[in-house]
Amino acid sequence: MRFLDANVILRYLTRDDEAKAEACYQLFQQLKQGTEEVFTCEAVLAEVVYVLSSPRAPYRLSHEEIRGRLLPILTLRGLKLPQKGVYVRALDIYSAFSFLDFEDALAVAHMERRGTQEVLSYDRDFDRVPGMIRVEP
Repeated sequence: MRFLDANVILRYLTRDDEAKAEACYQLFQQLKQGTEEVFTCEAVLAEVVYVLSSPRAPYRLSHEEIRGRLLPILTLRGLKLPQKGVYVRALDIYSAFSFLDFEDALAVAHMERRGTQEVLSYDRDFDRVPGMIRVEP
């Protein structure tokens, strides 16, 4: 099984190179049909979100737009990702709380999965997430 890097997802989502975007589209169609399988990791997802949301990049997409574009890719049958449900939930959290960056949304999703409400952090954004209790060490 091959590894899927962030730039393949980004080429497809941004269409900044039409030939590469079309090749990525064909790959994603194979993943959708289950005729191809690839795997990726949390770091790749974080990189994609960072690039799409960065004020220094040309895209500057909102949290909701990023969720809308990335969710169909995450749910492709041929895309293997350990704890895929956690990452889908992280996109939901990221979309719901525009003040959170994606990494913090991932942390909240992991905490929810483990049944943990308390986070050791100096990041006050956690104070604004219902059910989270931030404690400074």
